[in-house]
Amino acid sequence: MEKEKKRQISLQRAEELKGRIEDFLEARKSISTGISKEDVLKERKNRILHIYSATEEDWNDYRWQLKNRITDVESLSRILSVSEKEKQLIRKVGEKFRWAVSPYYLSLADPDDSFDPIRLMSVPNYKELEDSCTDLDPMAEEYTNPAGCITRRYPDRLIINVTNECAMYCRHCQRRRNIGEQDVHNSRDKIAESIHYIRENEEIRDVLITGGDALTLSDQQLEWIISQLKEIPHVDYIRLGSRIPVTMPQRITKELCDMLKKYHPIYLNTHFNHPMEITEESKAACERLADAGIVLGNQAVLLNGINNDKFVMRVLNHELLKCRVRPYYIFHAKHVQGTTHFNTSIEDGIEIMEYLRGYTSGMAIPTFIVNAPKGQGKTPIFPNYIISRGPGYVKFRTWEGNVVKYEDHETKDIHELL
Repeated sequence: MEKEKKRQISLQRAEELKGRIEDFLEARKSISTGISKEDVLKERKNRILHIYSATEEDWNDYRWQLKNRITDVESLSRILSVSEKEKQLIRKVGEKFRWAVSPYYLSLADPDDSFDPIRLMSVPNYKELEDSCTDLDPMAEEYTNPAGCITRRYPDRLIINVTNECAMYCRHCQRRRNIGEQDVHNSRDKIAESIHYIRENEEIRDVLITGGDALTLSDQQLEWIISQLKEIPHVDYIRLGSRIPVTMPQRITKELCDMLKKYHPIYLNTHFNHPMEITEESKAACERLADAGIVLGNQAVLLNGINNDKFVMRVLNHELLKCRVRPYYIFHAKHVQGTTHFNTSIEDGIEIMEYLRGYTSGMAIPTFIVNAPKGQGKTPIFPNYIISRGPGYVKFRTWEGNVVKYEDHETKDIHELL
């Protein structure tokens, strides 16, 4: 009888939990992923191949993708529907802020929807010129550059910025000041100066190679940097920062993966922002990296009209895990000149975190980060779960909103207890 009672309570609780996810299950039906739209994306790809008189072999060659980035309005209008007024505005934006999109990435955009998230992230918008923000370096990176092409904001780790080149120049980029008019890799002398600084400062144990995009370097250039860093005894591991698995997955070749796996531990943080970016091609790129033993994380940026939605972000995180990419951070978008139309309230990020914790597995819950101005560092922002504290207790709320008074023990010296 007691066993049956427990089972009935369990069944009742299961029904309650089902009710808590019904809204997500309904919303999920309308949230497209690149994989669910595979047939549509194939048609768009074939259309672009026809426009460029290119082959499937060309498409799968990252050198072709990089060489054929769309950088002018006329080429863009052959792929997307662009009005004459839009063409004029895009040209004006391009006079101030450079832009380029790989054919692969542009194939993910709905050609007829001006509010398509892929289009918003890749195609210039007149709002970039109407921005009242004048700050191009919100992280004060120019004041955290002790040597070479280093950015250092923390005690035990730093960044080497190796290039300004990317497969695509995201419209929300925090380093748009570095894009310039040409793609330029930093010189070997400047990178060598950076490596020398690391060698001379033994507290540095973690080095992030980024840019621009670290994977726009050739395998040989990248291997030289990694091999030099691996010779430094106090460098524990190396990280790569790259959006290329998202914007030009063809770059993730067997040769690249074979080179990287010689230098473990290697970590790679990439930058998926929307479920449409997760395609069969980007998934295969992530799987090649994972098969090579490279640990993958994702650093999404919270962007207005792209992913500032609790259900879109949950779908994104679920799809990432299926690609063997761990959701790592959600960054609150920085206030950068020409990008603030993408800015959201911090409340948007808190709401997303509220509807992740408890509603999905911990592996699918990144940390919501606000970068403190002028390089003061990453600050995690959480929903407020603690209500009050007192002698011997903490009162907090659960993910369902239930208030719990929890017995809080004083920490005692283990030597006195045993």
